[in-house]
Amino acid sequence: MGYDSWIELKGISKYFPGVHALDNVRFDLRKGEVHALMGENGAGKSTLIKIISGLYDYSSGNLFFEGEKVAFRSPQEAIRKGISVIYQELNLIPNMSIAENIYFSHLPAGRLGVINKEKVHSDTRELLRYIGLDENPRTLLKTLPIAKQQLVEIAKAISMDAKVIVMDEPTSALSPAEIKNLFRVIRDLKAKGCGVVYVSHKLDEVLEVTDRVTVLRDGKYVGTVDTRGTDQQQLISMMVGRELKDLYPKQGGEVGEVVLNVENLCSYHVRDISFHVRAGEIVGFSGLMGAGRTELTHAIIGSDKRLSGRVEVGGVPLEKNETSEAHLRGIGYVPENRKEQGIFSNANIKFNITISSLKGFSSFAKISRGKEMGAVNGMVDKLGIKTPSVSQLIQKLSGGNQQKVILARSLVKEDLKVLIVDEPTRGIDIGAKAEIYTILDQLTQQGIGVLIISSEMAEIISMCDRVYIMKHGRISAELRKGEATQEVLLEKAI
Repeated sequence: MGYDSWIELKGISKYFPGVHALDNVRFDLRKGEVHALMGENGAGKSTLIKIISGLYDYSSGNLFFEGEKVAFRSPQEAIRKGISVIYQELNLIPNMSIAENIYFSHLPAGRLGVINKEKVHSDTRELLRYIGLDENPRTLLKTLPIAKQQLVEIAKAISMDAKVIVMDEPTSALSPAEIKNLFRVIRDLKAKGCGVVYVSHKLDEVLEVTDRVTVLRDGKYVGTVDTRGTDQQQLISMMVGRELKDLYPKQGGEVGEVVLNVENLCSYHVRDISFHVRAGEIVGFSGLMGAGRTELTHAIIGSDKRLSGRVEVGGVPLEKNETSEAHLRGIGYVPENRKEQGIFSNANIKFNITISSLKGFSSFAKISRGKEMGAVNGMVDKLGIKTPSVSQLIQKLSGGNQQKVILARSLVKEDLKVLIVDEPTRGIDIGAKAEIYTILDQLTQQGIGVLIISSEMAEIISMCDRVYIMKHGRISAELRKGEATQEVLLEKAI
């Protein structure tokens, strides 16, 4: 392939104790190409990315960069070659500014080694303008929502003048408008000769923005196809080894009484919000990045202070601004940011499932370990959580299985009335998505009300009985099933 390619991997294998993570895998990235890397969680994508970035070595095979055989011994060696990786779990420093995060590893300095702060800030302004992010370079990163943090991570990669940029689920937190802007940036990078490895579970995006697709399954190479000559069903079959006909298995339950009622709710981020969720229905919230959807969930459960308005669960007001009160009264919650807000990464599966419901397994201040284990094992079986043991650390699980564990934490409650799920399928593979949708649908059949916050319009349109669209912290429209189309959702959001 010569020097037409930035990267070429031949016969790459990687062993971990008891695990054959990659088995004779091949992959190449041409100059001026966007090449998708796809596969279910556990297929080996992350391992391959870490080999390209120098974070992992490999057990056998060869890695070439511009035709030269290389063996990166650290991420710094890969960066010096021009390889930049944007991981799904963002690698940013919350207490630093946007500008400091972007230029942390390559701050411009004068002859005496003094940092040129004016240049840092002016260069950052240009980068933010380029990627479509209207923020002050001096703004602390921790004050930004996760979607904007994702754009900062992309700006950081571009600032390094990378020849190869690996994007791992780059649109997982972005709205359709931000995704469109990101695709503009990707096409511009491609025109300049940069190579982009695009890792995503979103089939429509892959078909729109990439030139070729390589699929891995169970650590093995399945095949590489030209994007122009393929379709979603072929990619699904390559990834899961079978056809997946029912991605959105919506049957629904009988709609009953109102289980969650919100009237004129105001917080520091949302204004005059009124809506309801009935038993047995799925209600969705759609809107652009910064519309206030996640902030609304925080106000409902009490993690953000409610300034005025009323929240009722089962007809009884939630008086306290406390998440413990919301949980006690029958609200389950799955947060947007799985890593930072959803899991106890250094704890096992059992702990992560039962941590908020230990009173239900206790009598006379003593936990019944048998009752607790019975409930945990029941959830593992019911939700199909793939793990060798409930003693396994949750950080060892795939994203889809981590999401199921967080769902189990709410479902293990015996008095669950309403489940709020913020971005239910972010960063998980197509097979796990179908399983999550089935779980949510089964909950409605049990008479539980489900509230979904999602940036994926297909998810909102296909799964929800009613949809509310938010804009600037307010509800701008309510649509019933059949009225919600991508065009209408965008129109009402903009």
